[in-house]
Amino acid sequence: MKILISDKKKKDVFVSIFQVLKNCSSLISIMFEPNVAHIQGMDKSHVCLFDIKLKNNWFTDYTIENVVNICFDSSVFHSIISTKSDNQDLLIKMDNDNPDILHINFETTELKKGDYKKSFKMPLAEYEYEERNIPSVDYDVEFSLSSKQITDMFSQLTNFGSDIIIKCTENDLSFTTNGVTGEMRADIYIDDLTSYSIVEDEEVILTYSLAYINKMCITNKLSNDIDFSLSNECPMKINYNLGDDSFMVFYIAPKIND
Repeated sequence: MKILISDKKKKDVFVSIFQVLKNCSSLISIMFEPNVAHIQGMDKSHVCLFDIKLKNNWFTDYTIENVVNICFDSSVFHSIISTKSDNQDLLIKMDNDNPDILHINFETTELKKGDYKKSFKMPLAEYEYEERNIPSVDYDVEFSLSSKQITDMFSQLTNFGSDIIIKCTENDLSFTTNGVTGEMRADIYIDDLTSYSIVEDEEVILTYSLAYINKMCITNKLSNDIDFSLSNECPMKINYNLGDDSFMVFYIAPKIND
């Protein structure tokens, strides 16, 4: 098994993926298939499910002879790949003779003064995860918003409460939270949205854990926009388009009011 990422933007995206995932789960399982790298799992409270697919053409080089399923500590892996330099390629490989170790190297073809190569050996873990089939859903509301605007807004909202109420109508979209320090409500102009659609005459009001949503939207480096899909009948879907038919999706269950 060998995968290589040379493109600077995709290296940033790859690091950001695991910046988010390490806040969701301490162990991450990746299934490397000939055409796609698939990551799926749930947080320990089973409130959030994540599903990531990186197609083989997303990578500079993607060589998988046989299907390989590996598992590792998400925080350790993120710490390693965060040491990247802009002028270095990220190379991840595994030897058939030692399948319990993942090799992670940072290499460059043109060494300049002060440059140095970095290489890491990371032990793999054992983790049993049963992959879930995610059904296709027709959502009541779908909208896209600038990732920078979303990350800034959720960061501010977390200062005032632990839950978030999302209200969607044909003419309004608002995010509200409140707690002992007061209340914050963010009203988004529909014209500021990249896209917005809602079932005619529908009103959707749902409550979610703000802490969980903030974990999923902690960085704006994954994509320019974040896509949200909501329905009264199913978990909210948060989607990042990673390019080259690749994506990162989160599903989070709403909170049930007593």
